[in-house]
Amino acid sequence: MEDRLVYLDNNATTPLHPEVKKALIEGLEIFGNPSSMHSFGREAREKIEEARAQTAAFIGADPQDMLFVGSGSEANNTVLSLLRCDSTTCSCAMSGRHDLVTTAIEHPCVLNTAQNLGKKNHCVRYLGVDKHGRIDLDELRSAVTDSVGLVSIMMANNEIGTIQDIKAAAHIAHERGALFHTDAVQAVGKIPVDVRDLDVDFLSLSAHKIYGPKGIGALYVKKGTPYCPLILGGHQESGRRAGTENSLGIIGLGKAVEMRVREMRDEEPRLLHLKNTLRDGIATAVPDVLFLGHPEHCLPGTLNASFVGAEGEAILLYLDLAGIAVSTGSACASGSLDPSHVIMATGVPVENAHGSVRISLGRETTAEDIQYMLEKLPPIIGRIRDMSTLYRRN
Repeated sequence: MEDRLVYLDNNATTPLHPEVKKALIEGLEIFGNPSSMHSFGREAREKIEEARAQTAAFIGADPQDMLFVGSGSEANNTVLSLLRCDSTTCSCAMSGRHDLVTTAIEHPCVLNTAQNLGKKNHCVRYLGVDKHGRIDLDELRSAVTDSVGLVSIMMANNEIGTIQDIKAAAHIAHERGALFHTDAVQAVGKIPVDVRDLDVDFLSLSAHKIYGPKGIGALYVKKGTPYCPLILGGHQESGRRAGTENSLGIIGLGKAVEMRVREMRDEEPRLLHLKNTLRDGIATAVPDVLFLGHPEHCLPGTLNASFVGAEGEAILLYLDLAGIAVSTGSACASGSLDPSHVIMATGVPVENAHGSVRISLGRETTAEDIQYMLEKLPPIIGRIRDMSTLYRRN
């Protein structure tokens, strides 16, 4: 392996911000149960509420509308579980509207939950996307019938970076009497997000995508919106999510949000410049490459490239030997040898989908990292294609 290490898989997870690491070390001393009334518990509660206020302000919400959960996946599952509520037993029920509209390119935690709902007699409609990964708002308008209680559309795709028009989609859902949820795990901390402007009912986010710790996320629930806890038990999170709060993780999330407030505005154009440099360099040095994702409505640090005649897994392994970390798609689906459902949904042929690599930049990515990638990637693609050609000749 090369001495130089370049991490370009920030959509999978991000390294801890130095200030977050410092806050976590200091937070180790805060061990009291936040529900306890003595000074140890009050100290923990104070830190939790401080982080709640920081997280809420970052997305334009009120603190009382934010609850902490174990992950973005839990946040998404919590929202979709509302459709299971029985109107005869639950005051949070959806007035008999138990069907779901989502998209074909959601994160596996949404798609798998949607499939489970379908097995339990809920009608689920999956919206298609165009070649850039954007939904058709007219198709959405037709899909939201009187039986649909929830529309769930991710804000930014984790594999190709495409950003949806969430404000318009939420407006359509509300016009039809449905609630609207957005999985904003990949968007929050990378682009500006304001829940009031978007007018969403639910929004999910996760700490480890914004240089915070793993195992902690948050869910925004608009005031007055029907809600039913996924985890029952004690009174924590105002009765909305049982279980003793992960004080240390919450402290880390709060600090991560604080640092995003300071750094995100300047980071966004810098990452976009680096991505464009990488894209142009690849296009110049490597023939037969297809770039996936929307050319304009896209995360500044996400680049998905498909190389004809080269397997994505082989590219990943060769790059890893050169000290470069990338991904072939969602980290949550990396154990599968099937082509990415996201890439396939854009209409890309199977052989191209197998050759796609996700390159995701972050706050620690430098111009030198990009140049190193451009030095190592073209000969790797050439080597893999040569072996593929020899194999076909035999």
